Amino acid sequence: MKKSSVVLIFLSAAFAAFAQTNTDVAATRAMSLADCIQEAVTHNFDVQVQRYNPQISLYELYADYGGYDPTFNISGQHDYNNQGPDGTYPAITKDNSFKSDIGGALPWGMTYDLSGNAKKQYYPTNDSSGTIQAQVTQPLLKNFWIDSTRLTIRVAKNRLKYSEQGLREQIITSVTAVENAYYELIYALDNVTVQQEALDLAQTQLDQDKQRVQIGTLAPLSVQSDEAQVASSRASLIAAQSTLETDQDTLKNLLTDNYGQWHDTDIQPMATLTAPMQSFDLQDSWNKGMTERPDLLQARLNVEEQGIQLKFDRNQIFPELDLVGTLGYNGEGQQFGDTFSQFNETDRPFYSYGMQLSIPLGNIKARNSLKSDKATLQQLVLTLKQFEQNIMVDIDTAVKQAQSDYQSVDATRQARIYAEAALDAEQKTYAVGKATTFEVLQYQSALTTARGAEIRALANYEESLAALAAQEGSTLERNGIDIDEK
Repeated sequence: MKKSSVVLIFLSAAFAAFAQTNTDVAATRAMSLADCIQEAVTHNFDVQVQRYNPQISLYELYADYGGYDPTFNISGQHDYNNQGPDGTYPAITKDNSFKSDIGGALPWGMTYDLSGNAKKQYYPTNDSSGTIQAQVTQPLLKNFWIDSTRLTIRVAKNRLKYSEQGLREQIITSVTAVENAYYELIYALDNVTVQQEALDLAQTQLDQDKQRVQIGTLAPLSVQSDEAQVASSRASLIAAQSTLETDQDTLKNLLTDNYGQWHDTDIQPMATLTAPMQSFDLQDSWNKGMTERPDLLQARLNVEEQGIQLKFDRNQIFPELDLVGTLGYNGEGQQFGDTFSQFNETDRPFYSYGMQLSIPLGNIKARNSLKSDKATLQQLVLTLKQFEQNIMVDIDTAVKQAQSDYQSVDATRQARIYAEAALDAEQKTYAVGKATTFEVLQYQSALTTARGAEIRALANYEESLAALAAQEGSTLERNGIDIDEK
C-alpha cells in the first residue's frame, strides 16, 4: 500500500474519532430562532447592562422632585447679657427663645415659609412674646413659566425617555446579532454537509479509479490526482467543522451570562435556510424608520431637551417681578402658654402685601445664553434632518440588498442544479472513456462551489431581512418582542 494511502486512512480514522468524541461530550439542544431570542433578551450581558439605565434615570427623576421637599428647622437659645451698672439697677437681661419654620417651593414657582418664634424674658422683666406667620413669594415674570427645578425635572423626564430608547436600541442590536449568528450556524452546519458530500464524491472517484488501475484501464498517475482531491476535500471539511464550532461559540455568547454552563451544549437550529418571498415597500420602510428607529427618536429627544433649555433661558431674560405677602399673629403674656393662647385667639393679626421688582442692568449673561442655545437648537435640528436623510439612504440600501440577495438565491440554486447535471453527464462520459479524471474532478469542484454558494446566498438573504428590520427599527415588532414583559 502506498504511503499516501496510509496517511489518508489514518486521517480518516482520526477525524472520525474526533467527531465521535465531540458527539459524546456535547449535549444536543434543539432551538428555534424564537428560543434563542428569548434567551438573549433575558440573559445577554449587553441587554442586562442597558436595562439599568432606565431605572437609573427614573431614580434621578424622583430625586429631582426633591426640589419641592419642604425644609423644617427648629432652634432654641438661652441669652444672658450683663452690661454693668445702670443707675440703681444693673443692666442685665436673661431670656429663652425658640424658633421653627417650614419652607419650600411649589410646582408653579411660589416659595413659602411658615415660621413661628417665642421668647421668654426673665430679667429685668418677666414676660413672654412671639409671632407666627406665613410668607409667600410668587414670581410673575422671571421664573414664572419655568424655573431651575422645573427645568431639571423636565430634562430628567426627557432623559428617562432617552434611556428607554437606548434599551430598545440595545435589544434590537442584540436580537439582530442573534439572528445573524443563528443563520450563520445553520450555514455552517449545511456547509459541513456540503464539504462532507464533496469528500464522499472524491473518495468514490478515488476508489473507482483504483479499481480501473488494477484492471489496467487507467493510468496510475490519475489516482494521484484523485488522492490530491480527497486530501483537499478533507482539509475543507476540517475547516468547515472549525467554523461550525466557532459559530456555536458566537451564538452561545450572545445567549447567556454563564458561558461555562453552555460550553458543552451543542445547539441544533430547528430552522432551515429558506428564501421566504417578501414584498418590499420602500415607502413603508421609510415610514417605519421615521417612527420606530430608537436612535432617531433619541436624536429628536435631544432637540426636545434643547427646546426645554431654550424656554428656560428665554424666561431668564425677564426682570424679577414678584408678588409677596405675609400673614401672621402676635402673642404676649407672662408665660409661654399665655403667648400660645393668644395665637389661638387670632385677635392680634398682622399682614403685608406688595410687589418687588429687580431689573438686571445689561443682563449680558442671560441674553447671550439665550442666543447660544438658539444657535445650538438650530444646529441640532440640522443634524436631525441629516440623520433622517441618512436613515432613508440606509433603508433604501438595505431594501436593495435584500432584493439582490433574494435574486441571488434563485441564481445560485439554478447554478447548483446545472452543476449537478454537468457532473452527472461528465461521470457518464468518463465511464465510457471519453473524459479524463482531471475533468471529472473539475466538475466535482464546481458542484461543491455551487452548493456552497447556494447556502451562502440563503444565509445572506435571511441576514439581509434582519438587517432591513434593524434599519427600520422594526426588529422587536418583527420578532414579537414586548420590552415591558421582559
